[in-house]
Amino acid sequence: MRAMLSTKTGGPEALELTDIPTPEPKKGEVLVRVRACGVNFPDTLIIRDMYQVRPQRPFAPGGEIAGDVLAIGEDVQGFSVGDRVLGLPGNGGFATHLVAPAASLIHIPDDMPYDAAACLIFTYGTSHYALKDRAKIQPGETLLILGAAGGVGVSAIELGKAAGARVIAAVSSEDKARFCRDLGADETLVYPRELDRDAQKALSAEIKRLAGPDGVDVVYDAVGGEYAEPAIRAIAWEGRFLVVGFPAGIPKIPLNLTLLKGCQIVGVFWGDSTRRDPKGHAANVAELFQMYADGKIKPRISASFPLEKAADALVMIQDRKVLGKIVVTPN
Repeated sequence: MRAMLSTKTGGPEALELTDIPTPEPKKGEVLVRVRACGVNFPDTLIIRDMYQVRPQRPFAPGGEIAGDVLAIGEDVQGFSVGDRVLGLPGNGGFATHLVAPAASLIHIPDDMPYDAAACLIFTYGTSHYALKDRAKIQPGETLLILGAAGGVGVSAIELGKAAGARVIAAVSSEDKARFCRDLGADETLVYPRELDRDAQKALSAEIKRLAGPDGVDVVYDAVGGEYAEPAIRAIAWEGRFLVVGFPAGIPKIPLNLTLLKGCQIVGVFWGDSTRRDPKGHAANVAELFQMYADGKIKPRISASFPLEKAADALVMIQDRKVLGKIVVTPN
């Protein structure tokens, strides 16, 4: 088998395409032939030892895959050779083959393409958990999404609209704004790549203008950095600020704002929630499959890379140039 391995701490340029023996599934495991691997921002962190989980090297990044079951280990129930599955192994997806715990795999419908399956659960799972379980968003509420053109941002647009919210998509370019409007965003705003204090005030004023006099009910922050505070200053009374990610850095929030706004700052650690509440996760996944079948959600895949070009996919992610999702297709 082939795998794009992280053999030392570093960026995408440090990955090495390597031929290694195909592993055999052990007890409770399944061998999957990987057909598609969704690329996500944590993939750029895990190879730099900057993520919550630090696998032992050498390892392949890629935490979201879809493919076919090739072999089954002992004591595995519910799977057969040839089944089409998606999985959330955490890493290992930048490879032609992957051994994963059977518990981490989910059957996919016959009419769902591999690339769509590999781009569904991580982003839509995060946003569904964030909006439904953490924010408890309600029809008619206003939702502001920072970083709306990326993978989780796109999923938040679609899920926000499905929940009956009015969606404001905040992005870093007019091209991204057009992309978000095409997805159904009610309003868009373009923020600068860097914010000084004056630019922060201007951003907050623009959010307030678009949101209306009551402010934003829910902020979905997939950017962090200096963008968080202007969003909180535009939040409504008893609003909810969802902490999703930090590609622009970890923000420093004046906590007096939470008092003045009566608002909540709510952490969204979807990965850990799936382990702590597997029944809730299973219910959310079932709801996502139904919304996909109903045409309410659909992964927007803007680029596909062969395994040998996987490093280029990570560069696109870290440079925040991706519209929607991108995939690596090892086979």
